[in-house]
Amino acid sequence: MEHYKLSVIVEKDSDGYIALCPELQGCYAQGETYEEVIENLKDVIQLHVKDRISMGEKIETLEMISLTSLEVTV
Repeated sequence: MEHYKLSVIVEKDSDGYIALCPELQGCYAQGETYEEVIENLKDVIQLHVKDRISMGEKIETLEMISLTSLEVTV
């Protein structure tokens, strides 16, 4: 089995949590709690990666991703 280290972005809104994996286009999940959204995203990523491997595609991982916040005044 291969191990992959992938980036995850988690956002909180009024309905719960949304998480996505920037390296894997279309991989996102929702959950009512942080723990639930992470578990849901793990399932989505596993299915996505298995599907791409079965099609002979390579899974690219990034060395480092940086996330920061930015304030702007308009």
